[in-house]
Amino acid sequence: MSPSEQAEDRLLLDRQLCFPLYAAARLTQRLYKPYLDPLGLTYPQYIVLMILWEEGPCSVRRINERALLQTNTTTPLLKRMAQMGLVERKRADHDERVVMIALTERGRALRGQCACIPTQLLTQMAYPPAEALALKQQLDDLVARLRQVVP
Repeated sequence: MSPSEQAEDRLLLDRQLCFPLYAAARLTQRLYKPYLDPLGLTYPQYIVLMILWEEGPCSVRRINERALLQTNTTTPLLKRMAQMGLVERKRADHDERVVMIALTERGRALRGQCACIPTQLLTQMAYPPAEALALKQQLDDLVARLRQVVP
C-alpha cells in the first residue's frame, strides 16, 4: 500500500474514534427521551438537575464546568428551567456578578422520579453493570485527556 493510500485509509469513517463517540452520545440522548419527555425535561436540563441534586446551589460557572457547557448555552437553558419552576436564579451575596442557581421544591422532587432512569437504561440496553462501569471509567479518562488539550 502506498503512503497516499495509507493516509486515505486514516480518513475512513470506520477508523475514527470520534464517530462512535458522537453516535453513542446522540443515541444515548435518544434513549433518554422517552423517560425525560413525560417529565417535561430535555437531556441538558436533566444534566443540570443532576449537578444541582449532587452539589446543591451553585454558580452558573460551576454548572458550566461540570456540564462542559458554554455560558451562551447555559443561560437560556437555566432561564427556561426557572420558568418551569425547577430552579431559582439569584445574585450571590458575596459578589453580585455571580449568579447562583438553586433547586426549587419542584426541582428537588424530580430527583425521586428520575432515580430509576439509569437502571432502566442499562436494563433496556442489556448492558451488564460491570461492563458499563468499566466503559464509564474509560470515558472519564478520555474526557480528562481531552480537557488537557481542548481550550
